Amino acid sequence: MKTNKKHYEELLKPLQRELVQVQQWLQNTGTRVVVLLEGRDAAGKGGVINAIANTLNPRACRVVALPKPSDRERTQWYFQRYVSELPAGGEIVLFDRSWYNRAGVEKVMGYCSAVEYERFLNQAPAFEKMLVDDGVLLFKYWLSVDQALQEERFAERAADPLKRWKLSPVDLAARQKYAEYGNAREAMFRATHSAHSPWWLVDFNDQRRGRLNLIRHLLDHLPSHPAAEPVIEFEPLPEPLLKERFEGAVQPIADRFKSANGNGH
Repeated sequence: MKTNKKHYEELLKPLQRELVQVQQWLQNTGTRVVVLLEGRDAAGKGGVINAIANTLNPRACRVVALPKPSDRERTQWYFQRYVSELPAGGEIVLFDRSWYNRAGVEKVMGYCSAVEYERFLNQAPAFEKMLVDDGVLLFKYWLSVDQALQEERFAERAADPLKRWKLSPVDLAARQKYAEYGNAREAMFRATHSAHSPWWLVDFNDQRRGRLNLIRHLLDHLPSHPAAEPVIEFEPLPEPLLKERFEGAVQPIADRFKSANGNGH
């Protein structure tokens, strides 16, 4: 049974409050956090990223979803364009897909050579060891979804004009390669799961429950992050409250939704 939306929101709210405390702790200590969200198409990466980032200060929480590399980037060291997206002190960066594109879509769809693929599997653990040794807190999550549910979500996206943009030609071509993606994932785990940079599997057949479990896991695996709640007191204003007033040619646009609250006012 899927998690009820109201119950999900009740459970999510305290997690988000704790995430706000984490962000305050990061800024107080200068700690850097990187979270990689990987998984099959339509697993739910965007949803959990939104759940994490929604209540955080966007100046210190960035979402990175890079497009396919440019011709120039293809000639660079593979990790180079990801390095520039890494966090500074006090920041958390959420990667909506990451350097592991090479071990997944590029491998399965033939977008990289066998030599490039093997080089990546050899270099990724060393690259991540350098990040961890430099003090970056690195979390790698794989969001799993069964093919039947993946197909349902594809169909839902195709039927919804607001979600249709999520279906790329690569997504449609990848539908035929569910098993191949599974094999590539297992090879990736064998090569890149390590004590210093482990993979964590999260069941996202129920996306709401998956989000809750992932966020709880992330919070539990960060160091203790107590942060005093700031006390904000508002001094009374000395003058009566004012309304916006405009003079001259610049005026507000017409309000076409006066009855949008449903009471006719």
